[in-house]
Amino acid sequence: MLKKAGLIAIIAVAVTTGVAQAGTWRFALEEIDGSIQDIYAEEFKRRIEERSGGEVTVEIYPYGTLGTSSQLTELIREGGVQFAFASPGHLAPTIPEVGVFSLHFLFSDDTRVNQRVLGNTRATALLQAAYSEQNLQLLSVISEGWMAWTANRSIETPTDMQGLEIRTMPSPVLVETYRAYGADPATLPYAQVYSGLELEQIDAQVNPLFAIEEMGFHEVQDYLILARSAQFITTLVANDAFYEDLPEERQAMLDEVTNGLRRYIFEQQAEINRRRLESIKQSSDIKLIRLSDEQRAMFRERSLVARDVYIEQAGERGKQILNVLDEELRAAEATRKR
Repeated sequence: MLKKAGLIAIIAVAVTTGVAQAGTWRFALEEIDGSIQDIYAEEFKRRIEERSGGEVTVEIYPYGTLGTSSQLTELIREGGVQFAFASPGHLAPTIPEVGVFSLHFLFSDDTRVNQRVLGNTRATALLQAAYSEQNLQLLSVISEGWMAWTANRSIETPTDMQGLEIRTMPSPVLVETYRAYGADPATLPYAQVYSGLELEQIDAQVNPLFAIEEMGFHEVQDYLILARSAQFITTLVANDAFYEDLPEERQAMLDEVTNGLRRYIFEQQAEINRRRLESIKQSSDIKLIRLSDEQRAMFRERSLVARDVYIEQAGERGKQILNVLDEELRAAEATRKR
């Protein structure tokens, strides 16, 4: 297993030359060892190396070894790594269309409905056009579970968020959403969130449950709020030139592996998030708040303003993507209820 922390110089050479080492595929993560992205990458590595008969070796670089999420996106665009996770919260300033996945109350309460739509949405072709403009190939759209809030105060209604300094990713859609809730969003790098909470530079943060537990955010917060307002979506991307230059059989192998991993990672994330929530409850005295449907409706009403912001920034293509996803999610939800 190759998880290397000291290869920035080697990667810099790859960026300069634009040429990947033959038979070596580098995969950069936005999360640390043991995370959902790490579990995905390990299974990706196993399947690729097995399917290629050992002709392809996958090297995995956890978060922090090659830079911040924004730096990873730049690195893959330049060809320094072949694969990376690129979360919409960080990617939206570059590709506004992907900000659709940051919209609150877009997804179904049934995670199986969301997984089915994300794995086969007609919006993928529209998104791919936007990704290609940034030299990125969109391979998969993956949910890592519901986002949750931790805070130094109880939050049950938007009024409780008034003046709350909450760390979020730099997506304009997210920033506008939390402003609509009455909060004061701050866009600290992920690695600085714990110290920011501990030193009371910020009051709150938002992340999926597994990330809250593995980063220890619950250790320095008083409340954990489950609002089910948004899913944490990430996208798996490849350098576009690298993907297009792959031999046909390698490209087919890659597509088959990433398609096959959708169900695997959906099941993995559900179990991991369940276990991490139990760990949080058992290892701390943090107070757990589950918002009622009535409370969630208050937040949903305020969040709708962010849809206008999204369309303004993402343009006609973004509007099409939102309409397609909304239509598909509603149809899948209706089918589930029959």
